[in-house]
Amino acid sequence: MRKKTLAAAALLAVVPLTLTACGGDDGDSGSPVSVVSEENGGQKAATVLDKPFEKPDLVLTDTQGKPYDFREQTAGRPTLIYFGYTHCPDVCPLTMNNIAVAKKQLPKEQQDQLRIVFVTTDPERDTPAELGTWLKGIDSQVVGLTGDFATIQAGARTLGISIDPPRKDDNGKTVSDHGTQVIAFSPKTDGGYVLYGEDATVEDYTQDLPKIIKGENP
Repeated sequence: MRKKTLAAAALLAVVPLTLTACGGDDGDSGSPVSVVSEENGGQKAATVLDKPFEKPDLVLTDTQGKPYDFREQTAGRPTLIYFGYTHCPDVCPLTMNNIAVAKKQLPKEQQDQLRIVFVTTDPERDTPAELGTWLKGIDSQVVGLTGDFATIQAGARTLGISIDPPRKDDNGKTVSDHGTQVIAFSPKTDGGYVLYGEDATVEDYTQDLPKIIKGENP
């Protein structure tokens, strides 16, 4: 298993610094291009943090248009959180599909225990209905959240994830600058104790999820 131990404080210093553009759709000027932050040592799939992140105080809107208190709704449950957007051409759907495929390998009881939360970085376009439609094609149990951008940005920042407001690049394409990290929270402590980069595969998640559900180190 590819893993390392790294202090959360170090991640906060490293993660926001490097931004790399992902591929876009040249045939549609309105299609976003994802600009993602990468961490040093990106070959590692799982980073076990020796100083876990505190669960962010996020109250947003779910796909049913109802308030969703992230801390309250995920308390005592194994939880994965990812910040991305539905118009992303590559990294976001790949990451979410990898997690969804791995989740389906779990026994039904463990699937029901696991909380997977997708928070949009593009709330103007990602309405509750838009999120619901997109996530239905991935996994209907995934919680999709949208809301005020400043609130989303602040919540991501507490996890060392960099997010900038969507913008137009020089070619008129909409660009979303966002980190691609997945943070796993322990059901025992509610701390964000494992970090995955965009290189994490279905096999990585398949191997690690049973341990994360028990609050163990992968």
